Amino acid sequence: MRKLVLLSLFFVISCTTKQAKKELQKSEKAVSNYIDLNSNPVDLSIYGGKKILINYWATWCAPCIKEMPELLKAQEILKEHNYVFLLTSDEDISVITEFKNKTNYNFTFLKYSKSLASLGIYSMPTTVVFDEKGKKIETIVGSVKWDSEEMIQKLKAL
Repeated sequence: MRKLVLLSLFFVISCTTKQAKKELQKSEKAVSNYIDLNSNPVDLSIYGGKKILINYWATWCAPCIKEMPELLKAQEILKEHNYVFLLTSDEDISVITEFKNKTNYNFTFLKYSKSLASLGIYSMPTTVVFDEKGKKIETIVGSVKWDSEEMIQKLKAL
């Protein structure tokens, strides 16, 4: 009888904990920290089933800007390999928009509404790659030759 009571208690606590976790995940998803250049929240789950490459950058970061033409080439090459590239900054939307209009780069630019330090990003550029299920699979800190054969092959293999 005691085992039955303990088992029942374990089941109730386990179910309650699982339900609480589900509710927390729902509320976290409801609040997006990513915003498009029209001030609309962006839920990254819309890219489910695709590999996501998020490049964290800033308009004042010379290495970030220097690697953008190569990122653009890599984006074109990897499009057929199920990749989405998102260039994300924590600067004001107006600053990001002005940069986009001035340079005319064909990226999906986003604003991160919190500081990048809240993500553990302390140097730029920093790039994070997620698999099709949304699991982080690679973090690259610093400038990279994105369109090099070596980097393209590495990203294809992820």
